[in-house]
Amino acid sequence: MADTESSPLDPTDPYFREAQTFPVLPREMVARICAYGREESVPDGRYVFERGQRRADFFLVLDGSIDILMFDDCGRTQLLHSHRAGQFTGEVNLFNDRKTLVSGRAAGDTRVARIGPADFSRMIAAEPDIGEVIMRAFILRRVGLIRHQHGGVTLIGPGHGAAMVRLNAFLTRNNYPHRVIDTEEDETGDGFLRHFGIGANDLPVVLCDGHVLRNPASHELADCLGLSIEIDPAFVHDVTVVGAGPAGLAAAVYAASEGLSTLIVEGTAPGGQAGTSSKIENYLGFPTGISGEALAGRAQMQAQKFGARIAVSRDVVSLDCSTDIYKLTLADGATIQSRAVVVATGARYRKLDLPDYDRFEGSGIHYAATAMEAGLCANRPVVVVGGGNSAGQAAMFLSRSVSHVHMLVRGAGLAATMSNYLIERIVASRQITLHPYCEVTGLEGDAQLSAIRWRDRQTDEEIRQEAAALFVMIGAAPNTGWLTGCLDFDASGFIPTGTERSPFETESAGLFAVGDVRSGSVKRVASGVGEGSVVVQAIHRFLEEQRAAGG
Repeated sequence: MADTESSPLDPTDPYFREAQTFPVLPREMVARICAYGREESVPDGRYVFERGQRRADFFLVLDGSIDILMFDDCGRTQLLHSHRAGQFTGEVNLFNDRKTLVSGRAAGDTRVARIGPADFSRMIAAEPDIGEVIMRAFILRRVGLIRHQHGGVTLIGPGHGAAMVRLNAFLTRNNYPHRVIDTEEDETGDGFLRHFGIGANDLPVVLCDGHVLRNPASHELADCLGLSIEIDPAFVHDVTVVGAGPAGLAAAVYAASEGLSTLIVEGTAPGGQAGTSSKIENYLGFPTGISGEALAGRAQMQAQKFGARIAVSRDVVSLDCSTDIYKLTLADGATIQSRAVVVATGARYRKLDLPDYDRFEGSGIHYAATAMEAGLCANRPVVVVGGGNSAGQAAMFLSRSVSHVHMLVRGAGLAATMSNYLIERIVASRQITLHPYCEVTGLEGDAQLSAIRWRDRQTDEEIRQEAAALFVMIGAAPNTGWLTGCLDFDASGFIPTGTERSPFETESAGLFAVGDVRSGSVKRVASGVGEGSVVVQAIHRFLEEQRAAGG
């Protein structure tokens, strides 16, 4: 195993949980797995899969060993782990079409059971006890790669720059391992820049498999990372889910698990707004809470386990609803055909109407409070605007690492908009000050936000507060522009639903809406998951009616 910086006593490090991360399977399981593949002899030094390969095979070591190797930015090899007899290769990418992050090479003459992607999926479905062991190991291995920055890419640039923050957030939310070199603080960055011939004006850059990507757009980075998948324009999917927040992921899990060919299209990363929440404490079944990122990651794996495909960094720009088969057009011109469509695009963050607001987005103004944002403003004061649960969760999370949190609300307090358990914590915290009847009036700073001004609407007093960041959590507007021409919206732009077939079907048969984008929805993770799971029953009925009509 590669060297790690964590203590062997750290229970959260997957590399020190070998029994689960790198389990040795009992003979009985080995025998069952072998029935799904074929035995092969692999000579010493031969690669059984290599970094960058899509849909690598699954290998169970019977004799000998397979070394798992990663390569650094200069092409040097590092050993991550040696799989011995009874152990198996792979991590979460075996459940999707994405590029493999590491390479596997026989160490000595080795005998393996080799299972191709189709038979691997069949085995996972038919052998649930084996599938549980494999899935747990795969998830832990990915967590280990992320935690120790193994097998990923290197991001270089000024840590507080808007473009740097955007790229870091994209990699983080897509659970892609990466190393960050902050040129504002890390002197090793100069050596990288000289080695690759990168100038200061090129920053930020991503070093990706020998390529230097200069401030890439998200879709360019996704292509290099292998997050993008091929979509056959001639194939007609049973259901396409647009949006991978809790509602969309739930719809995909239930659709795929019931045998429907399911495609998820997501513009940024799985999780939606919930994916940026530092901790969700009132979601059923998680008494100690769960981060939105972790919840989204598990749901994404669950959907892929059942055969759903996820197209990340792909924005839908229009929908053709003129025929029985829906046709979706993506920003890059690609098209998707689908018998049914689930709209789960949620909402986009509302912004404050202030001078210089756009200039500070990503350079001090944030819409999520995760570990990444907290690290950018550690030991300095911050301001949170908003009175809902998201604002409360952000304030509590940030209070652990910043010097002080100032919460601004336009009303008299939080009782009308926030859960009581959060209100009690905020009131009790010495690290948080609530400012009622206040609104932001100005922003100050050069390249980075440095101070915020707000006005007390009762006293008309204006306050100036030095602050490292402004967290804006004042609600959202629905993402429905791509549906123009197919649907009518309510006065606020949300999608009305409700037919004899389903409370989630729109006026266009086979077109459904779930989650925050739906008119009258309850803006909670649990309700979104409920809507996404329930809608699949109506999709089945619609598809049966379509087949009966000869469609």
